[in-house]
Amino acid sequence: MRFSANVSMLFKEAPFLERFGRAAEAGFSAVEFWWPSSEELGAVEKAIKEANLWVALMNFDAGDMPNGDRGLTSDPEREEQFRKNVPVALELARELGCPRLNVLVGHEIAGMDREEQLALARRNVGFAADEAARFGVEVLVEAVNTFENGPYLLHTTAQAVSFVKSLGRENAKIQQDLYHMQRMEGNLVANLRENVGLIGHVQIADSPGRGEPGTGEIHYPYVLATLEELGYSGYVGLEYNPTTETTEESLWWLPRRLRGGEVAVGDLKTLKP
Repeated sequence: MRFSANVSMLFKEAPFLERFGRAAEAGFSAVEFWWPSSEELGAVEKAIKEANLWVALMNFDAGDMPNGDRGLTSDPEREEQFRKNVPVALELARELGCPRLNVLVGHEIAGMDREEQLALARRNVGFAADEAARFGVEVLVEAVNTFENGPYLLHTTAQAVSFVKSLGRENAKIQQDLYHMQRMEGNLVANLRENVGLIGHVQIADSPGRGEPGTGEIHYPYVLATLEELGYSGYVGLEYNPTTETTEESLWWLPRRLRGGEVAVGDLKTLKP
């Protein structure tokens, strides 16, 4: 397997555009990030290319995430905002060679029927998947926990899988964030075994504090070994909040020589600080 650094959560000691260089200096060859709504996209592209990085994943616009937004696709008042972002995001992905984009479907809206919301989300995510197919890009759908993210529409693996299957698009898959799913349902390995064919990307953090692997309850040596055993060949995104003073210190569990290429799980440390 291969690892990518999510610079929307890692290297936050530095301004966003500087994080790409920090990731490269730390030994990573691949990064991922949420939609950079407050940044000039040309500057983002330049920073990534100057750092000589591969982009494993980026998100479509999900709204004002620092202030609680978690997606636009299921809100009739924000549907246009999402659809306008789709060609912009796909053009950036094309320029960067990014093969997959993640979409957050949004919160339940008081007074609006849940099934009506899901139907709207299906139309909008289906639109994004159809547009992405023209670029050879996958669209991923992520389930997230409701403890920190409010009444998010898709909050279990089964819900995300059902939603993706209902789209009927070959380039639509799920993003399996093991931190979120540990908070909501546990049963990580069983769900990996059942759904590995539909998983387009994996993200990790430990639970319940969302720190680096080895700081919580998830036995990552076993979970990642299972992922390897199942033949998963994609990236594992590091989307955690470092418990250390700097991001670099939080990478103790992933030796530098393993950050830039293929990794056998047996090469990892025991995940004990």
